[in-house]
This record gives sequence, structure tokens and C-alpha cells, in this order.
Amino acid sequence: MSNAKEKKRAKKMKNQPTNVTFTFDGGPSHSEIHFQNGGDRASECKKLDLRSETSQQGFSQQKVSCEMPKYVTVSPFVQARAAEIKAMLKAVTQKSSNTLVFQSLPRHMRRRAMSHNIKRLPRRLRELARIETEKFEHQKKELSKSKCRKARRRHTNLVVEFNRRQKKNVWLETHIWHAKRFHMVKKWGYCLGDRPTTKSYRACYRAMTTHCLLQDLSYYCCLELTGKEEELLTALARMCSIDAGPTFAAIPCLSGKRQGALTMYQADRYPAGALGPVTFLWKPRAGTGSTSENRQLWIWTHPVFKQEILAELKAAFRCSEPMEVCNPEPAAILPHEESQSVVAEEVGQKRKRKDNGGEMAVPVKKIIGDGTRDLHQSYRWTSQTTGVVISDLTMEILRYRLIGPLSNCVLTEALKAACVHTEVEPTDSEINSWWIDNCRDPDLVSLHRRQEAIFELLQGLSSSDVPSGTVLGLTVGDPRVNLPKKRVKAKPNPERYQEDEKVKQLILEGVPAECAQSFLWDQNVRKNITENKMPEQDLNHLRSKLLVPGSHLDLGPRESKIPILLVQQPGKMAGEDRPGWGSGWDICLPKGWGMAFWLPFLYRGARVGGLQEALKHSLYKRTPHIPHDYPDSPAAMQFAKTLERNLLEKFKRRPPAKRANYVKHGTLAPFLCPWDKLNRDWEARSRAFAKHVPTSDQESCATEEQACCGPSSGAHAAESPVAVSSEHQMEMSSPDMQVEEERKMMGLCKRDEAASGWTFCVLRSRKLLRQVSVWCHPTPGRNRRLQRLVARSDQKDLTEDALLPILQRYPRSLVWVSLSLLKKGSPELHAMICIPTKGDLLQLSKDQDYCGPQEPKHSDRFKSKMSKRKGRKKRQDAGKATESSALNTTKAAPTEHEDLVLGLWPNPLPDLAAHCSRVLLGFVTQGDFSLASGCGEALGFVSLTGLLQMLVGQPVDKKGLVVLRNPASLQYRFARLTVEV
Repeated sequence: MSNAKEKKRAKKMKNQPTNVTFTFDGGPSHSEIHFQNGGDRASECKKLDLRSETSQQGFSQQKVSCEMPKYVTVSPFVQARAAEIKAMLKAVTQKSSNTLVFQSLPRHMRRRAMSHNIKRLPRRLRELARIETEKFEHQKKELSKSKCRKARRRHTNLVVEFNRRQKKNVWLETHIWHAKRFHMVKKWGYCLGDRPTTKSYRACYRAMTTHCLLQDLSYYCCLELTGKEEELLTALARMCSIDAGPTFAAIPCLSGKRQGALTMYQADRYPAGALGPVTFLWKPRAGTGSTSENRQLWIWTHPVFKQEILAELKAAFRCSEPMEVCNPEPAAILPHEESQSVVAEEVGQKRKRKDNGGEMAVPVKKIIGDGTRDLHQSYRWTSQTTGVVISDLTMEILRYRLIGPLSNCVLTEALKAACVHTEVEPTDSEINSWWIDNCRDPDLVSLHRRQEAIFELLQGLSSSDVPSGTVLGLTVGDPRVNLPKKRVKAKPNPERYQEDEKVKQLILEGVPAECAQSFLWDQNVRKNITENKMPEQDLNHLRSKLLVPGSHLDLGPRESKIPILLVQQPGKMAGEDRPGWGSGWDICLPKGWGMAFWLPFLYRGARVGGLQEALKHSLYKRTPHIPHDYPDSPAAMQFAKTLERNLLEKFKRRPPAKRANYVKHGTLAPFLCPWDKLNRDWEARSRAFAKHVPTSDQESCATEEQACCGPSSGAHAAESPVAVSSEHQMEMSSPDMQVEEERKMMGLCKRDEAASGWTFCVLRSRKLLRQVSVWCHPTPGRNRRLQRLVARSDQKDLTEDALLPILQRYPRSLVWVSLSLLKKGSPELHAMICIPTKGDLLQLSKDQDYCGPQEPKHSDRFKSKMSKRKGRKKRQDAGKATESSALNTTKAAPTEHEDLVLGLWPNPLPDLAAHCSRVLLGFVTQGDFSLASGCGEALGFVSLTGLLQMLVGQPVDKKGLVVLRNPASLQYRFARLTVEV
């Protein structure tokens, strides 16, 4: 019997009982009767013997007798036949396959209704089908009550579903709008729009350049500090330094008329211990201006830096656990939701939702603000010694950003100043009660008129005409009333305000400090405005009653009044090209009014951008982006590790033939910028440079040239005999000796790091940055801006005596630089910034079309080790070793190269600076082809020690020239390096 037949027979006989036997001794069997009738007895006996041998499961192993029985005993014969009949009936009733009953019918007798209606089956199969339907796996699952789309899209069910989805990640108030039009990402505990789903890369750039780009920055965190001004300034002065720029005590910022920006540090640890960048706003003084009065301070920061900054603030002010439990309500019920719940109770009893106890559930509340907040956790901390109160106002205040020259026009057309009302209707006593009370004060009414006049003057100006950081407070009416019939582009009217003296005064002096007052600072007013917002349903109902459809809807005293804050955001301030590019306005408003302000801006022609558009905006403006350009902060280090893990996973998903071999390209860290390793390598090189530095300028250049030549600089080896000898030694040395030297260098650097006590920091000293910025430029010549910078900074000559104190004070520092390519090319993330050799600069001066040198291809010495490891693994699998021997081999096997990935360098990394033919200076943190300048631009960091050594050895007319190389390329490209101050 073939193997297939044996499987088929075993499948048929698997349901036979084990006690069924075919005893031929008890009586004549079917075969014996066949023999009596003249059958071939010998062949049949052979078949019976073969069957008795192959089917051991259903038959007994006793011998089959082929002799004619002499007599038959009735009772044993009947018992045997009865067992066979019983087994046959059981086999008939039991299925041997997983098919249903109706599937056992011929195809021409099957009907679709048989699967759910037993009466459609033949009568002989109905009982089997009934038993089959009673089994648990065939029972129908209970359908949910809201299964159909109409039920799922019902407002109450939508609110329940949306509230459930907001428990893990915070939704902005514009989340639904963004989710329909953007690629959404989950970052920093929020669901944010990354980029539009449509092709809009160039359209967003045109909006930033010629019109207006809108972004939702409500995910930025706001920390409120309340207390005496003297106590606040004393503690905050320890967390910043005047050496890095204006502090919290800057006079324009302290008065409340300007917004300030700085980088916060751990207390008394400057220049180390950076926490992250913040912007801050002081509430304008209302009294005499003494330092003993209570002040309010808002500190805005990115959510990635929030926890470190909040912990440092609580430690600086010695804040203990809260006296009272502050329960900010993340879920606020709106009036239109209350009315809908009442309608549901009156109209349909089946629509009522019940809780587990069977009682009627509380009406569903829409989450407004942070839905992940714990109601039993406090967000308010008080200092018992100083009386300072720290409050977390995250998602309590919304923040939108308008970028572009026509941001003023979009603001002035979408928003209108609130009307003054001194009388209130008895039906609407709570809606605008705070506004009615303030309108009865003539001083506040006069202030409101002045703010309205300044706001109207903005329509004839560009966003860059107003001084940087200007703050304007205003109370506006409901923006939903001013919606146009269709979307239009807001345009300026400069003729109206061209010769106005007030406009010139506004451009020169800015907004007065008293006009920066706003009711947004009052928590009770914010709560009143959020709770008493007119529902959209009521607003549409009033529109439908207009005599002329589409005309202006005048609500009178019932119109909501919303206090806002307008903050001017400066544009491009460094460099001579495109001054003021990318400037705009930030608008702060209370929560619950997000979509009410969002849609009017869209109807005035603003285009919406996401996180990617914000990244390009900072690149074109040449400003540090968060969190890429703050590598010395703990949050940025964690972000870099996450980015490395994601890029590595993406790299491993590709087969080796379809991905770059970074070992052959000479790229040691394609997914991470090892700043600490770079600084330690340059510190070791500077020590060696200080020991052997000659006194003459020619010997200095020769030493610099020797440092620029790496182990694989075969093309430029003829320029220096010292380089030739060192290269020859490196070629003669074995790879094992190289690894041993690299390990010794790693151990030396680790001991130095442990002795120093800190790793690295970013240089933010304004005075020193101005000095380095001047050194990076060629001779001043006709550059007037550079001449003014030289005059302001008390410029010193670039000598070794001037560099020595800088290197002693900042031995491991990074300098934030911007790079612009001279020729074609587009820099990528983690591109390498290197020092050009003397031959490269000479070739560039001879040939202006010279793009740059090429890196010689490196050898992959880890490929053979990986092949050996694969071969060893195959042999172990093929040998099928015992468990004990396998344990012994795993114990004895070296774990040195277990983490090897084909195409990547394993840890620890060798010397970063001297690994390639061009000495490594730093890395690019963001780069791309710039539509604003028409060439490739990049932002990154370089080692301060390496930058100063490079500038010492470069000619006067070639100062600041570097070469860039992408991680997956061998081509170097020339770029101009500048230090932005």
C-alpha cells in the first residue's frame, strides 16, 4: 500500500473504537463464504495477512485462520457482529472532516440559506445540523448595539470613542481637522500632524515667503510662576547667564512689552548642565512697579524638555508637595452637549446609555484640554519659604503661529475688536459678566480703545516691520461671526497707513507696555469663557433666521468676548541675505476656542503646515530646531538614541545588497552623532598638537597638514614627508595592532572623562561667538556688517596666545554653525563636516568648477568575521550536537562580535577625527536643498578645538572653507562655514 493510501486509511479509521476486533475463529466471515463459493483462497489469504500487518490500529494482532470452521457458536458470533454494527453506526454519525453538515451534500443540492436555516436541509440531516449549531464555536456572536455606521457616527457615540482614544496620547483641539488632511505621528505624548497628504512642499514655502503659513503649537507646555518679583529673579538668575544673552531680568521683557528667549541650565552649572530653550512672558505691572509686588511669569517650552525644567524649578524654589489638590478639569461639558442629552432623554428611551449598575449614566462630556491628566494628581506646587507658586498650564492656553509677511493682514481681517457693552440682558447674565464689569471702568475702556487702534494699524505693515518679540493684548469678538462666504486671500492696504505718524512710531518704538495687558492672565476669566461658549448649533440656528441669507449676524451683548495675546516672532536676524524672512505672529487664546479661531484663519487664505514644515522653516531661517540642535541637554540625548534605534531598524529591514556599506564608505556613525567621542578625540589631538607645535608659521602649517592627512590619504601623501612615513607605518601595521591601539586610546579617553567630571557642552557665550564668527570670515574688505562686528567685539588677532585661554576654558565644547554649499549637492542628516587639505584649497583656487575630492574606498574587515560566524553556526546546526556540548560551545565562544551588522562599525568606535583622509570636524543635524537660497544648506555642530586649529592653518582668503560628505557617499563638497550670532 502506498503512503498516500495509508494516510487515507488512517484518516478513515481514526474514529474506530479500539475494542472492535475481527475474530475469524468464532464463525465464517465474509471472506470464508466467498471461499466456499469458489474464490481464490490463496490470494485472498495473502491479502488478509497484508491487511492484518498494515492496519494495526483497528484490528487485533492475533493470527487469521484460513481453515474452514467445523462449528459456529451463536452467542460469540452475534456479539462480534453487534460490535461491528455499533462501530459502523458510530462512524456514520461522526464526521471525519471539518466540514459542516450542509457541505456534505452534493453541490447541486446546496442552498445559501442552509447555513443559517436548518429547515432548508433534508430531514435526515436536520438533527445533525441542530446538534452542530448548539456547539459553542458555531454560535453566532452577539452584535454590538452600535454596529452600523449610522449608529457609530451618532454624536454621543463619537464623543465616547474620541474620549477613549485620548487617554494615552493628547489630542489638540484641531486633531480631527488635521487627521483628515495630514499624516499623523505620535510624539512626546501627543498626536501631531507631520506633513500634509497632498503635494504642498513648494506651496508651503511660497506661503512662508509671500503670504501666511499657519501652525498649531498648542502642544508647547506653559509653566506659570507667581510670586514676588525679587524672589523670582533671584532664583531664576541661577538658571541662566548674562554671558549667553538677555536673561529673565532684561528690562524690555521685565516690563511685559517684549517676549524673551534663552536657554535654561541647572542651577549654578553654566556652561554645563543645559536643560533646554524656553520663551517667557512677564505680566505687565499694574501698580507702582516695586520689586515687592506679586508678578506672574509664563515659561513656554517644548514638551521634550518639560520634565527636566519643571523639576529644576521646583528644586530652585524649594517647592514641596501641594497644600491643596488641584484638579484641573480636562473634560468640560459644553451647553450644546447638555441640550443634546436632554433631547435624548425626552425622545428615545432606547438611546439612553446605562452603566454597569443599570442606572442612567452621566451625560458624556467632551474632553477639552489634556485628556491624560490624572484627576487625583496635583499640577500646582507652592514654596513654603518664598511663597512662589508653580502651576502647570499645559493645554490650558492654546497657541497658534502665523508665519509670513501677510500674517498681519490675516489677523486683522479674521479678528475684530470686541464692542463695549455696559448693559446685560437678564437671560445672558453669565455669558459676558466679566466683560460688562470691566466696561464700566473708564480706564479699562480707554486702554481697550488704544489696543484696538494699534491692532488696526498692523494691517498696513509687514510682520517684520514690528520690533522683535512685541506683545499686544486684545479682547476680540466671536470670530465665527466674521466668516466670509467663501475662502479669500487677505491683502494689505499700505496706501491707507503710508504717511501715518502712528505707524512710524509703532515701527520705531513698538507697542507700549500698558497695551500688553490682557485678561488672558486671569484664570477665572479663562474658565468663564470656556464654559460659556455659544454652541455652533445655536449660532447656525440664528443664521438661518436672518432676513437676508449670508448677511452679517449681529449678536449684540450675547456675542462672546475672548481675550488674546499677540506675540511677534522674529524672522531671520543673522546674515545679510533675506533679513526678516520667516517672521510672524503667535496668538495665545483660552482652551475650548481652538476651532473657532482656526477656521477664520483658513478662510483668509492661510495654509496649514505640520512638523516637517516647521523643520524647514528653521533650516531656511538658520535658527536651531528643537530638539535636534540642543545635543547637550538630557532630553536631546534621549531623542538621539530613539532616532538611532529607528534608523537602525530601517537599515536592517533592507537586504545587504540593497543598502549602503558604511564600513567601505568610511562612515563610523551613520545613525548617531557621537559628540562626546568627537570632543575627546579632539582633546587628545590638541594635547599632542600643543607638545609638538613649532613657533614659526610655516612649521605650524606643516603640522596642521600632517593632522589633516589620515591613514588612507594616498592621493595627497606627497605633500608632507611626515604624512608619508606615518601612512607607511599604518599600512605596514596589522589590523590587530590597529584595534589594540584604538582600544588603548578609548581607555585613555575614558580615564580623562572620569577625571574631568563632565562630557561636553555647546558654546553659547555671545562675546566668544562673535569673535569666532569674525575669524571664520575671510578678510573683511567691503563687508560693512563684518566691519561693524569687528568694531563691536573688540576683535583679537587669530594667534596661539588668543586661542590658549579659550581652549583651557572650553576644552570639550561644540559650536553651532550653518553651512552653505559652494557648488551642487544636498547635505543629509548626519553628514560629516571635514577639514580640507592644502591640496584641496589649491585645486579650488586653480579650478573654480572643482566640486571637491573623493574619499578612497575602505576595506571591510568585518565581512570575513561575519562569514566565519555564519559558517560556524551552520556547522553547529548540521552537526546536531548534544545539549551539554552546545552549552559548552556557547560558553567558550567569544562574544566580541555578536552585535556585528554587515555594513556597520561595531562598538567601540576608533578615532573619529583621523579615520578618513579628511580630518573630521563635526556633523550635520539638519540639511537639505534650500528653496530660499537656491543651494544646499545645512545646520550642525563642530568641535571648538578643531575649528580653531583649522582656522589657524588656513590662508586668509580661504577662512571658513570646509568639505561635506554624506554618510552613503564618497564625494566631498566644498561649503562655507559661518557662526551665526
